[in-house]
Amino acid sequence: MPRMNPASMARDARKIFRAAVLSASPKEAVARHLRLDDTRKGREFLTLSGSKLDLDEVGRVWVVGAGKASAQMAQGIERLLGRRVAGGAVVVKHGHGAPLKRIRLYEAGHPVPDEAGVTGAAAVAAVADQASEGDLVLALVSGGASALMVSPAEGISLADKQKCTQLLLASGASIHEMNAVRKHLSALKGGQLARRAEPARVWALLLSDVIGDDLDVIGSGPCAPDVSTFGDALAVLERYGITGRVPSTVRKRLERGVAGDLPETPKPGDALFRRIRNVVVGSNAQAIEAAATQARELGYRPMVLTTRLDGEAREQARMLASIALEAQSTGRPAKTPLCLLAGGETVVTLRGRGKGGRNQEFALAAAMALEGTKGITVLSAGTDGTDGPTDAAGAVTDGGTVSRAAQLGFSVADALAEYNSYPLFQATREAVMTGPTGTNVMDLYAALVLPIEAARSSSR
Repeated sequence: MPRMNPASMARDARKIFRAAVLSASPKEAVARHLRLDDTRKGREFLTLSGSKLDLDEVGRVWVVGAGKASAQMAQGIERLLGRRVAGGAVVVKHGHGAPLKRIRLYEAGHPVPDEAGVTGAAAVAAVADQASEGDLVLALVSGGASALMVSPAEGISLADKQKCTQLLLASGASIHEMNAVRKHLSALKGGQLARRAEPARVWALLLSDVIGDDLDVIGSGPCAPDVSTFGDALAVLERYGITGRVPSTVRKRLERGVAGDLPETPKPGDALFRRIRNVVVGSNAQAIEAAATQARELGYRPMVLTTRLDGEAREQARMLASIALEAQSTGRPAKTPLCLLAGGETVVTLRGRGKGGRNQEFALAAAMALEGTKGITVLSAGTDGTDGPTDAAGAVTDGGTVSRAAQLGFSVADALAEYNSYPLFQATREAVMTGPTGTNVMDLYAALVLPIEAARSSSR
């Protein structure tokens, strides 16, 4: 077994996370699924996961998209198709851009939409409107698209959507629940972008940031049939007690939809989707597999617990810490040195006014659960490189975090109570700082566990 101690374990955790992020490269994800095939007769065919088009029979190729990874996905398309791209527009989060030649790039606000997102969404809609029969529209959708491609439905203002988004983010609603609401306040989400592109063919390449890789939830499914309804959206507001707090225009629109006064989003079975193909080109599961491979190379026994972790961040952190403690003391569920891995996306129900994000809260709760123990290190980080409204991806903690924070004048318990994890991790230098990664396949959670004998003999 390689010599391991808390300092080396923290470095190992960061290496494991980097391996997961690199595996989710948007350009490589596009290249794995979309390719050009030449024939001996000089004809070129574009293939997407079994679907094939003769490019000599295709009119123009347009590119639209939104999400934190859409700029790098667009780079992959330009590298593959070059001058065959007639034009396009993609919307990314501020700071997540990449150089493009034939596709216009727009940067906008996330997770709360802003005016730049409205401008970008209008550009995307304009490209879709240009598409005609015989054309091909490549739609590039990744995490963050719901907030970035903001096109308020008739009667809804940007301020209305901002207020509604803020309330949903603070409520603890899941991404599935949030997107059910967003789709019914939008002119592009829930299959409506595909409708704008009629009668062109649409191939949507999706980099999934949602549990289960549900097509209608990734980026709020702009090119997918929508299984949610106005009734579902209204039920979400009621479930979290915010029906009376959202703007009246939002509530009234949803109520009108429930009454049948407004048309629903396109549903499964709609003839529209005969010309639409949605393909998931990258996901959290692929990132977790890469993390497991890296852990094995570093001398740990990898064990994937789930790629569907959700629920409150601090509760899931305590659960992961308890499994790590059990493994160290009993060898269950696997022998050490062990790397427990999970993927998914937790939530935080905000009750304080501090600065942080779900991954930093997860790490902070794990630190409290592990206080005083040795030989266990926990990482929680977002593959997009940002956690909530901060520039940290997450944090790495262990049983010494509480005491180290105290020496610097910070209380982990107070930081948890005030939802103020970011300043603490900046002070302890345990924050994971990557900058925007250009991808987004949810979050990665890792617990590295040493044998108890090695833990007792190790020192920081």
